[in-house]
Amino acid sequence: MNYHNPYEEGLFRTHANYTPLSPLTFLERAAAGFPEYPAVIHGDIRYTWLETYLRCRRLASALQRRGIGEGDTVAVVLPNIPAMFEAHYGIAMTGAVLNAINIRLDATSIAVMLQHGEAKVVLVDREYAVVVKDALAKLDTLPLVIDVDDPVYNGEGESIGELEYEDFLKEGSVEFDWKLPADEWRAISLNYTSGTTGSPKGVVYHHRGAYLNAIANIMVWNMTAHPVYLWTLPMFHCNGWCFPWTIAAMNGTNICLRNVDAVTIYRLIREENVDHLCGAPFVLNLMSNAPEEIRQGINHKLKIISCALPSLIGMANPPPAILESMEAMGFEITHAYGLTEVYGPAVVCAWHREWEELSADERAQLKARQGVRYPMLEKLMVADPKTLQPVTRDGRSLGEIFFRGNIVMKGYLKDPDATYEAFKGGWLHSGDLAVWHEDGYVEIKDRSKDIIISGGENISSIEVENVLYRHPSVLEAAVVARPDEKWGETPCAFIALKEGKEATAEEIMEYCRAHLAQFKIPRTVIFGPLPKTSTGKIQKFLLRKKAAELGGSVD
Repeated sequence: MNYHNPYEEGLFRTHANYTPLSPLTFLERAAAGFPEYPAVIHGDIRYTWLETYLRCRRLASALQRRGIGEGDTVAVVLPNIPAMFEAHYGIAMTGAVLNAINIRLDATSIAVMLQHGEAKVVLVDREYAVVVKDALAKLDTLPLVIDVDDPVYNGEGESIGELEYEDFLKEGSVEFDWKLPADEWRAISLNYTSGTTGSPKGVVYHHRGAYLNAIANIMVWNMTAHPVYLWTLPMFHCNGWCFPWTIAAMNGTNICLRNVDAVTIYRLIREENVDHLCGAPFVLNLMSNAPEEIRQGINHKLKIISCALPSLIGMANPPPAILESMEAMGFEITHAYGLTEVYGPAVVCAWHREWEELSADERAQLKARQGVRYPMLEKLMVADPKTLQPVTRDGRSLGEIFFRGNIVMKGYLKDPDATYEAFKGGWLHSGDLAVWHEDGYVEIKDRSKDIIISGGENISSIEVENVLYRHPSVLEAAVVARPDEKWGETPCAFIALKEGKEATAEEIMEYCRAHLAQFKIPRTVIFGPLPKTSTGKIQKFLLRKKAAELGGSVD
């Protein structure tokens, strides 16, 4: 029987009723609707939305005149400065792909990314010129190098490029007739994973996903028009969790921040009336433990998203103690979770009004959970990694977190095998172990490699760390497995103490005895600074190596 569908007859997709989704439209709308509103603030620099739009068009035009177009890669090694924000629009306006590189990487890592991504152009802040110069020396083909001389930077550096960024913009035209991508599936950015267990993988984002997650950020934050957003989060980190596009969509103001330090953060919050910021848990820890005198004078509401991206390097969960401390300071914290492969945050601890009646400790415990899927994520589940059967929603059964939907990456650049493995079974495999609560909220227990198996019992390093963070002398804590001749493994705690505070290993263990089962108590406690990435995540792979070098402990 032939089925007749009248809704498919004479109804066609045309330019009048269909446009590919792209966050580039957010910038054009901001410039058209709010041309005189402040878009970017950086020291004495003040750009309106119209000025920012015209600068992005100049950048696109200049790149095109240098031969850059669809499918090309333009890399940037920049901190959170105006040029970095402009790169998120101007590069894509040519059809090219933005590769924002971590500014803390060494020359070898940068060279690998430039080579693998086939960067045709590199924008370089002069603070990082020396390391980029060393990276360029390792390449077979040299890209066009453009220096970015940030007037706010007063440190050492050098010029290694053919010309400076502002001069390069003069090569372009404000009348550049940019086009949306013909297909919203076209790539918009390339982000490399950490590569701690091998070569870094190039995660490819498309215009559709960037558009949708930018909008999802607005929804989960209940963001209103004209937010004032402080860039405590690096824009090279998952494209700033898509917030360069989110802030344009809301006609907000970007407050740039070259370096993260508590004094500058609190100063800018006061002076610029900042009402939104994002950051890894270490940013919250930095703000929470800042001297009281620099925290004074903030009398307006401040919303903060803290997103745990544990798959990058080490666990990055905000401990409940830090969430409780920030709440006590009057800040409204939203806890999110995600991966590079899902455009940054893709899960949020959506808040229930009835939870406000609970105690501060109970609220912090609930807020520390990862939560439910983002509005633009189609599916989220915790399941057996081999069978893909969902675990029981009992808050105890352990499984792996899986994602599916439009804000999942296109795949890994030039790596079909890794892409196939990541998408096996029709889901993105996260590698993060979690439980599923009865109310549908996901709670991470550990990375699969961070679970400590002691005497046949599974120990969540996060559970132990959460207890340690409540000790009044502990600033930071990380727990890994140490080989043990009797138990196989035992918890080994690495601890950084707060300034002016003291504690002994025995005191730490005694504190844990009051809050943990006997087999979960750290048998080894090591004091000192903890190794971190540039985004503040504790590098557990280095701590695991150090614990292994201690040798097997004997109970």
